[in-house]
Amino acid sequence: MPTVFFSYSHADEALRDQLEKQLAMLKRQGVIETWHDRRIGAGQHIGQAIDKHINTADIILLLVSADFIASDYCYDIEMQRAMERHHAGEAIVIPVILRACDWHHAPFGQLNATPRDGKPITQWPDVDEAFLQVAQSVRAAVGRLPSAAPATDTSRPPPPSAPMSAPSGPRSSNLRIAKTFTQRDKDRFQLDTFEYMARFFENSLAELGARNPGLEGDFRRLDANRFFATIYRDGKDVARATVYMGGGVFGHNGICYINGQTTESNSMNESLRVEADDQTLFLVGMGMAGFGRDAGKKLSQEGAAEFYWGMLIEPLQQQRY
Repeated sequence: MPTVFFSYSHADEALRDQLEKQLAMLKRQGVIETWHDRRIGAGQHIGQAIDKHINTADIILLLVSADFIASDYCYDIEMQRAMERHHAGEAIVIPVILRACDWHHAPFGQLNATPRDGKPITQWPDVDEAFLQVAQSVRAAVGRLPSAAPATDTSRPPPPSAPMSAPSGPRSSNLRIAKTFTQRDKDRFQLDTFEYMARFFENSLAELGARNPGLEGDFRRLDANRFFATIYRDGKDVARATVYMGGGVFGHNGICYINGQTTESNSMNESLRVEADDQTLFLVGMGMAGFGRDAGKKLSQEGAAEFYWGMLIEPLQQQRY
């Protein structure tokens, strides 16, 4: 059975988990089996285990993000070895673009990435659709493997027959089962979103200044739960914001945005809270910004960061400075 290896940054573990769920049908049909470093058992040598699997995997998924590119182990060791095997025809490497980053100049930048057109998964309105495209790409890649033709492998026993195929005959297509999310899941998602938002603001402020002469961005992290963002034009502050987690008014414990800079947690111009449907976690705004037009929208981590960034940069775009 072809093996799929996940090369990823632990900062993207939640996205890796979502992708592996989308590959469940391929695994149930016996088309693939998957491996990542969380399968390493206690007492096993981490480096040796990873080397063994990346050197024998048939398909290697590079789960690409800024964290992946910044990781010396992911980029300099796993990715380089993956590309060596790809060029030698020993494995198929598929870049999976999780989050927006400068990936086109990487050694894998000339490969056809997934989802379609290399659009980052977190920028899709429906992330399930994006992950489905990745699963379809993996299925297609299996068909291109040299061993794709039916053959009898006597070197190892056949897998159990039960998960290999669905039962014949009529059946319902209504098989979707609701997922449940604990408060810990929601708290972790909120924390991960806040950390993502902090990196998003810091990088966006730097890029804003690099692209626009006369503009300068300043990012200041106060503590684990709060950061300031300021935009200057010719030395004059034209936009300031505070983003903090927790506190808030009306007992609203979410990620809050305030125009200006403050260390207080008793006011806000907008707040995002973590919600869940029967399949995924997302963020929802209270609708205080924009007179409620954004209330009820399901936002991904990137969508939430873009939403707050839009509030900060709006005065410049409207030239109200």
